[in-house]
Amino acid sequence: MLMAERQEKILRIIEKRGSVQASELADELHVSAMTIRRDLEKLDACGAINRCHGGAVSKHEVLYADKRVHNSDIKLKIANECRNYVHESNVIFLDAGTTTYQIAEQISRIQDITVVTNDIEIVKLLMDSDVELIVCGGNVQKSTGSIYGYYSTQMLEQMKFDIGFFGTAAVDEHLSVMTPTTDKAFLKRLAVKKCQNSFLVSDHSKFDKTALTYVNSLEDYDHIVTDFTFSKEERQRLKNAGTEMIQVK
Repeated sequence: MLMAERQEKILRIIEKRGSVQASELADELHVSAMTIRRDLEKLDACGAINRCHGGAVSKHEVLYADKRVHNSDIKLKIANECRNYVHESNVIFLDAGTTTYQIAEQISRIQDITVVTNDIEIVKLLMDSDVELIVCGGNVQKSTGSIYGYYSTQMLEQMKFDIGFFGTAAVDEHLSVMTPTTDKAFLKRLAVKKCQNSFLVSDHSKFDKTALTYVNSLEDYDHIVTDFTFSKEERQRLKNAGTEMIQVK
């Protein structure tokens, strides 16, 4: 494979997945880690990607349509599990994302609930339901349908939630929750603090990945719902922090 062809393939992989480790690319493309590092450095230098520790991240978030079909079966299982924690009269925050979209579908028939969200697709889904619906105002990221920015965070400052469900673009090896969009990090961080009960919901594909901006740590959530398998040390660390791990299969 020619260098230009390989770099084009690397770029397509990163754009599709959002982030990737150098070791993954080396295995998939059957080249050395040194070759991959040089390729990533060149792609970073020309502004096509952002280099990060151990790999690279896309300059653009993965499109909503691509996210929605990826691991959809696991997302549905996560959503079904989350449904058990929502009760009548709850005020719920739903973070933007395709897993939280699945949760919105599952809770839409629960009586007398209020949903606050920064996701346009979730808004459209719940428009015809009996859910009391509140939309965070602000800037719209058209590729993902999420709302973010100053006005969103100011609105959240005035609110409290019984329960909140949060997605993520990446969780790195240190259990840090990451996002490609800096402005989203502020909104996510604030919303978690406004929840009496916070849930991080994510399938295994988001783990051991990285993105541009730090949001918070898995230890900042009350519960984690995932099919990802944590190491013994990670499980103990989360247990010590009071974070409950809810495994789906």
